[in-house]
Order: sequence, then structure tokens, then C-alpha cells
Amino acid sequence: MQRKLSLKASLLFIFLIPFMSMAGGDTPKTDKKSEIKAYIQHHLQDSYDFSLFSYTTEDGSHKYVGAPLPVILWDNGLVVFASSKFHHGETVAEVDGNFYKLYHNKIYKTDALGTINYDDHQHPTNLKPLDLSITKGVVMILITALLMFFLFRGLARSYAQNKGIATGTGRFFEPIVLYIRDDIAIPNIGQKKHMRYMPFLLTVFFFVWFLNIFGLTPLGVNVTGNIAVTTALAIMTFLITNFTGTKDYWKHIFDPLGDSMPWYGKVPLYIILIPIEVLGVFIKPFSLLIRLYANMQAGHIVLMSLIGLMFIFKSWLGSPLSFGLAFAISLIEILVALLQAYIFTMLSALYFGFASEEHDHHDEAHAH
Repeated sequence: MQRKLSLKASLLFIFLIPFMSMAGGDTPKTDKKSEIKAYIQHHLQDSYDFSLFSYTTEDGSHKYVGAPLPVILWDNGLVVFASSKFHHGETVAEVDGNFYKLYHNKIYKTDALGTINYDDHQHPTNLKPLDLSITKGVVMILITALLMFFLFRGLARSYAQNKGIATGTGRFFEPIVLYIRDDIAIPNIGQKKHMRYMPFLLTVFFFVWFLNIFGLTPLGVNVTGNIAVTTALAIMTFLITNFTGTKDYWKHIFDPLGDSMPWYGKVPLYIILIPIEVLGVFIKPFSLLIRLYANMQAGHIVLMSLIGLMFIFKSWLGSPLSFGLAFAISLIEILVALLQAYIFTMLSALYFGFASEEHDHHDEAHAH
């Protein structure tokens, strides 16, 4: 019985680690709500340190447990220092006589007092150095890249050594690779041209999937909920689609009606159709980035909000209910993590199929 209770306590501790900083003190309920809201916003953003958890001491000060990351700036030269100098945005960092302040998750050049100047619209007017820092999102991207490299390097090696038979962890990933090839790439792109797109489709599927899963761990790094990351992925799909587009692909955009009617009958329609087709070229990648960003962002907000409700209710009825809902949402998010990787890969393959399509039937019709 004691072992079961200790296991439940351990699981509860893992879920509540990020909120330990809220547990201390007898603050009013409105302050608690504001603190939870601020923490959720902080969780959704990228940061310059890798925080595992934080807690509040008896004197009201916050203690953070984690690791600082390197801050790399270009400010009339390369400036490198540890993010611990910011002390989570509470202090001004001094480097070689220059002062930098972390304000709203951005680094501004300031004075020794950390003064931030504003314009008429309350926007900071301080200079912003070029920021090349290694944030926690970048760290997770690098970890995911290394994990994918070693996993699939091992899969390729097992193929070579065992005459096309996967061994070890490759047995788990091989069916997924074959599924992407046989059920996503070939049906949407075609047997003839699918192999030229397979490296990107495999990379983007496992990259999104692994990052989504990492976001559900106690580390909770919300990489795919960062619109900059999803925009970069969508731009890659956009560039591959349009740079590999065939003559028929571009003809469909700028001559969608083809030879179905005389040119003088098509001109009025083309005034409407061509702008729509051109706009569709940009809407497709935009839908990719928004779909992935919005789904992952919403999932994290709902999950963190449900956990935060436990600190608002503080009752034997409300807190277990919130914990149960949070646990159920976590299970759903595991499915969503895989589903969003599948949807991004499927739609990318669909766009590649449109771009690589060739209409040989026109020539055959003229021949007959």
C-alpha cells in the first residue's frame, strides 16, 4: 500500500514541479490567478536559461533550479556571456562596460540602472543588439537533431550489415519509415518522383514528432508552439514546392483554364482566377505553420491551466478533478503530437505532388 502511495506521490510531483513556486505563501486568490497566468505565458515563450523548476523561500525570494545558456550578441563586435548574469530578468548584465537588460524576453542595451525608454506607443526605443543566443528551444532542436542522426544512422547500418533487415530500435522505426513512403509519399507524389522528396518528408515527420513529445515531458519545452519554428518549416515546404514545380504546375497557376475556351473568353475570368491561384501559393504554407503552431500552443495552454486550477481550488474535490483532467489531456496530447507530425508531412507531400505533376494526357489526346 505504501509503495502505491509513493508512486502516486511521485507522479503528482512530476506534474506539479513547474508550479512549486506558487505553492508558498497565503497570497490572495486574484494574485494567485495572475501568477498562474504569468507562469503559463512564461512557459509558452522561449528563454535564455534551462529551468527545471523554481520555488519560493520563506522570505519571499524565488530560487531557480536549472542551467544557464550562452548569450551571444553582436554589438559592434561579438559579445558572449552566461545568461545567469540576467538572473531571470531581475538584474542588468554588465559586459566590458556595456549594460544589457532582459525585458519581455528580449535583450536591450541599457545603462547601469537598466533604464528602458519608450515611444508614444509604449514600445521600447533602446537599441537591440543582433541576438544569436542559444536558447532552450535551440538546445532542444539540437538534441532532437542529434537523436535523429544516431537513430537513423543505426537503422541504416543495420540494413547494411543484415542484408536489408533492421535490428534493435530500427525495428520500431522501420514500419513508420515504410508507412511514410508507401501511404504518404507514393499516393500523393507518385511512384516516379517520390524518392526525391523522401529525405525531407522523413526528416520533418520525425523532427516535429520528437519535438512534440519532448514538449510533454517534465522539461516542457514548447518548441513547436513557437511560431518562428513552424514558420521556418513551412518556408522550407514552400521553397521545395516552388523550386521543384514543373511546367504544368506553373501553367495551372497562370493559365488555369488551359485550352478549354478561346483566349478572349478567358481574359475576364483570369482577372479573378490568376490572383486567387497566386494567393493560394502563399496560403498553403501559411496554413501549415498556423495549424501546427495553434494546436501545440493551445494544448500547452489547456494543460497548464488545468494544473493551475489545483492551486486556485485548494480543495479535496476541485484539485483531484483538475489533476484527472490534466492527466487525460496529457494522454490526448500524446496522440496530438503524432497527429500533427502526420498532418504536416501529409500536406507537404500533397503540395509536392501538385508541384511535380505532369499532364501527359494532353499530348495523348492530340495524338488520337
